[in-house]
Amino acid sequence: MPRAGLNQQVVVREAALLADEVGYHKLTLAALASRLGVALPSLYKHVKGADDLAQKLAALALAELVEEMNTAAAGRSGGDALRAVSTAYRSYAHRHPGRYPAAQRVPDPTDPAHVVAAERAVGVGYAMLRGYGIEGDSAVDALRMFRAAMHGFVTLEAAGDFGLPREVDRSFDQMIEALGAAFAAWPTSARTDAG
Repeated sequence: MPRAGLNQQVVVREAALLADEVGYHKLTLAALASRLGVALPSLYKHVKGADDLAQKLAALALAELVEEMNTAAAGRSGGDALRAVSTAYRSYAHRHPGRYPAAQRVPDPTDPAHVVAAERAVGVGYAMLRGYGIEGDSAVDALRMFRAAMHGFVTLEAAGDFGLPREVDRSFDQMIEALGAAFAAWPTSARTDAG
């Protein structure tokens, strides 16, 4: 008999908590069923399987990350927006070590919530870049650079791969300064190219 009050939203929220506790790649349906106090087959009433759960967790995590980035960016532009969005991004990755990797999953076009979250993520990035006068196809290039820098940094940091004797926060600050300088110096001919 299914646990009273168990629904898809509860299952995904508990999966998010469990992922943060044990790690995204150690999240299993069996562990989730145990956490919820139900038999494994009971979960299939709420998710189709492990991949469906991962998809729904990805949509949740990306929506949370975007909300934090959007809130941080509100009322800011240029370097202030870059620093606020970057700090929110890193903070989310620190606080949610299991959800953060889930947020990197490519949106499933059949999942409206995931598609909307992805569109909002791109929108936050484009708004931040407009403060530097970067639009059009150039904004795609700049946004990819930003995402690669941020994802690379927080992923290496989470893995403990920054072993050199220098404070990691200082390196993060330097990276943000360098990104800001790169965006400010973005080639004029490429700032608003349309493709």
